[in-house]
Amino acid sequence: MTDPNHPFLAACRREKTPYTPVWLMRQAGRYMEEYRKLRAKFSFLDLCRRPELAAEITLLPIDRIGVDAAILFSDILLLLEPMGTELEYDTEDGPRIRHPVRSGADVERLAEVDPETSLGFVFEAIQKVSAALGGRAPLIGFSGAPFTLASYLIEGGGSRHYIHTKRLMYFEPESWRALMERLSRAIARYLNAQIAAGAEAVQLFDSWVGCLSPQDYERYVLPYTRATIAALKPGVPVIHFSTGTAGLLPQIRTAGGNVIGIDWRVSLDEGWGRVGYDVGIQGNLDPVALFAPPDEIRRRVADILNRAGGRPGHIFNLGHGVLPETPVEHVITLVRAVHELSAR
Repeated sequence: MTDPNHPFLAACRREKTPYTPVWLMRQAGRYMEEYRKLRAKFSFLDLCRRPELAAEITLLPIDRIGVDAAILFSDILLLLEPMGTELEYDTEDGPRIRHPVRSGADVERLAEVDPETSLGFVFEAIQKVSAALGGRAPLIGFSGAPFTLASYLIEGGGSRHYIHTKRLMYFEPESWRALMERLSRAIARYLNAQIAAGAEAVQLFDSWVGCLSPQDYERYVLPYTRATIAALKPGVPVIHFSTGTAGLLPQIRTAGGNVIGIDWRVSLDEGWGRVGYDVGIQGNLDPVALFAPPDEIRRRVADILNRAGGRPGHIFNLGHGVLPETPVEHVITLVRAVHELSAR
C-alpha cells in the first residue's frame, strides 16, 4: 500500500505536494523497446490475459521513465468480451466487435457480466503489480466509460460520425437506456474489483463522448456515468477522462470524479476554470509535442505548469496516450522537466 501522502494521491485530494506528479496514458506501450520485444512474441490479448506479462509491462515505466504512478497494462474493452461480443484486435484496424449491437433484441442478448469470475486475470495482474511496487508508487486501474463502451458495441469498431450509436439513442431510447444501465452496473463492479485487488485510484475513459452535443450528453450519458462513479468505493480517487470535450466540461464535471482529465484542445487554465477549482485537473500536453526538441518540450511543460498556477490538484499528463513512434528519451525529458520546474 502506498503512503497516502504520496504526491499523486495527495494531488487527487487537491492537497499541496512537493512537486507536480506526472504519469502518462499508454506509458507502458509501443514506444518502449521492451514492450515491442514482448509484442513480437505474443498477441495483444495474450499480453492482457497473462498476469505475469501484464504486470511486467505495467512496471516498465516506473524505473525507466520515473513517473509517479503506474497504470495497469490492459484495455478499456476487455469488459465487453464476456458479454458475448466476439471482441477481436486487428493489427491495422484496431479492436472490432464481430456482432455489433444495433437493436433492443441485440441488447437483450448481451450477457450480464460477473467481472470477478470472467476477468480474474486482470485482478491477478493487479495483485502482482502491487506486490512488486511495494508502496513505491500507486497503481491506477481503469475501464471504458458507459458511452464509449456502448459506442464500440454499436459501431463495431472505430467511427467518425457515430451514426449507428446516435440512431439507437434517438430511435430506441428504451433500448439505449437498457444498454447503458447494463454497462454502468458492469463497469462499477469491474472497477470495484480492481480496487479490492489493489488499485489505489481508477480512471474512467470516455474517449469517444466528444462526438455529442451538450444536450445529448445531459440526456443520454450523464445519468449513467454519474451512476457508475457513485457506485464506486468511497475514498478511492476517480479520474474522469475524455477527449474532444471542451464544450462539455461543465456537464462532465456534473457527472462526477475527483479529477477531470482534459486534452490539449483547451488551455489548462481555461479548462480548470470551467470545471471548477473544487476538483483536480489532469493534463494536458499534446502527445505530438513529444516529438519536439527537448528545449521545446521543457518550454511547453513550463507553460502548462504556469497555467496551473501552483494550485493544488494538478496532475501532469498528456491530452491522450503516448504515440508509438515517440522517442523514449523525450518522454524521460518530459517527466524530469515536470519534476524540476514544479519543485516547491
